[in-house]
Amino acid sequence: MGLKFDWEKNKEKIHELELFIEENKNKKGALMPVLHKAQDIFGYLPLEVQNIISEGLSVPLSEVYGVATFYSKFSLIPKGEYTIGVCLGTACYVKGSQEILDKVQEILNIQVGETTADGKFSLQATRCLGACGLAPVMVINDEVYGRLTPDAVEGILEKYK
Repeated sequence: MGLKFDWEKNKEKIHELELFIEENKNKKGALMPVLHKAQDIFGYLPLEVQNIISEGLSVPLSEVYGVATFYSKFSLIPKGEYTIGVCLGTACYVKGSQEILDKVQEILNIQVGETTADGKFSLQATRCLGACGLAPVMVINDEVYGRLTPDAVEGILEKYK
């Protein structure tokens, strides 16, 4: 994706993060709370933000990146307006959720973990969503769609375009 980090537009957010780093830099295990705060502020953790954290906490960038990529709560790319989660838990998988996921990827032309170029959709493969009786299941933001067929996917996505 060709989204460039805008230093000018993010000036206030950067300042907020720097203040938080300053308040926490001498605390043991400060990296996780700082990453959480940065994710809350920016919505994702671009390399520029990781650099600010690395310098502010005097932690190697490789360590910041390692933690940011290890935990699934953190994202290195901006999330779309709509986050689509396709359940690949056992019940959903057995009932065909891989075909649902394939169809979403085909229609939106993105892979799991990516966001569409227009910033509208992000795609995630999830584990059990707790709606096994409705398998296979897809969630768009907080809206649950169950008993899906690949043919139903396009109509559902149309509602969000």
